[in-house]
Amino acid sequence: MIVHVVVVGNIKNATVEDNMKKLNFNTRAIHVAQKPEPIYGAVSHPIYLTSTYEQKSFGEYQYDYSRAGNPTRNNLEKSIASLENGSGAVAFGSGMAAISAIITLLKSGDHILVSHNVYGGTFRIIDKIYKNFNIEVDWVDTSDLKVIENGIKQNTKFIFVETPTNPMMQLSDIESIVKIAQQNNLKLIIDNTFMSPYFQRPLELGADLVIHSTTKYLNGHSDVVGGIVISNDAEILEKLTFIQMSVGGVPSPFDCWLTQRSLKTLHIRMERHNSNAIKIAKVLEDSNIFENVFYPGLKSHPQYELACKQQIDPNGNPGFGGMISVVLKDKSSAQKFVHKLDLFTLAESLGGVESLVCHPASMTHASIPPEKRKQIGLTDGLVRLSVGIEDPKDLLDDITDALNF
Repeated sequence: MIVHVVVVGNIKNATVEDNMKKLNFNTRAIHVAQKPEPIYGAVSHPIYLTSTYEQKSFGEYQYDYSRAGNPTRNNLEKSIASLENGSGAVAFGSGMAAISAIITLLKSGDHILVSHNVYGGTFRIIDKIYKNFNIEVDWVDTSDLKVIENGIKQNTKFIFVETPTNPMMQLSDIESIVKIAQQNNLKLIIDNTFMSPYFQRPLELGADLVIHSTTKYLNGHSDVVGGIVISNDAEILEKLTFIQMSVGGVPSPFDCWLTQRSLKTLHIRMERHNSNAIKIAKVLEDSNIFENVFYPGLKSHPQYELACKQQIDPNGNPGFGGMISVVLKDKSSAQKFVHKLDLFTLAESLGGVESLVCHPASMTHASIPPEKRKQIGLTDGLVRLSVGIEDPKDLLDDITDALNF
């Protein structure tokens, strides 16, 4: 006879969770919610590919249906919440599903302030879908605190900030905006996709909610689409969990497993993304070929000092990420530069181990009207680089060759 012993109990679980909180980031990335499973001791957790679960009696169960809850998904939520220093997280089938869930916390007539330069999908869902439900929105420069203060109305509920912005790499001062939000009883939402929790942890700075497209750096291998919201607000987490279950925009167990597997190397990947991007950004700037090079790690960036203060790795060092945007005089010049690249693949998305290049005006931000793109400086000559973790010499050689277009 084989006897399986499973240790349960609130005291034991609380002790384990408390001990995990004391661990450093890199260790938590590998161990939180990823201990060997109790039945067979599998170090790599099983994937619970089940839609439903046996119930011991009427209404007596741990899980009832995988839209409402799944062990693999719950493990991922615990892992990412730990990395952002949140009390909980709610996972969704995409970053846009996560953003949509947050917007549905609002009611008709509510008002939100949103960074004027956000991912094109964020603009699209608010401008084309949720405005039909009488959700008021003002697109503002959230790097300017006075603009934020002047934009607040009686019906304002949320301030939604993307920092750094996609693709203009503009930063917003999270701690200062937190003060404005708290003074006006507003919730501050930060899209932290570009930085990952390795380089920026908005909840520590006072934000109420943090969003990630887990498709990007958290998964980091260009093979999963997903999203997540993290918070320390128990009431909001409960509401988002209800929305997750009711709307059903959940990630598959397999996608959750892949993402959690990838989290184990997040700290190593982010360090290489960062070091590679710093080297490449300096070469791009020194080439004098581009009208502008936008990268927070360059001292020429207007918010370099804020980046050094706000974007900090777990060891206390500033981090700037792997995203760079460059501006050429026109679309034709941008095409020539991009077509000369070999290791940078022309594709949407970002944050993968492989380097990508994107033309936002015709790709990720095509849904934004040309006049709005022009207002924020997103021209037809702008190219966005997602610097991967390849050997830096090979990437630098590729960039150097491409500069001779």
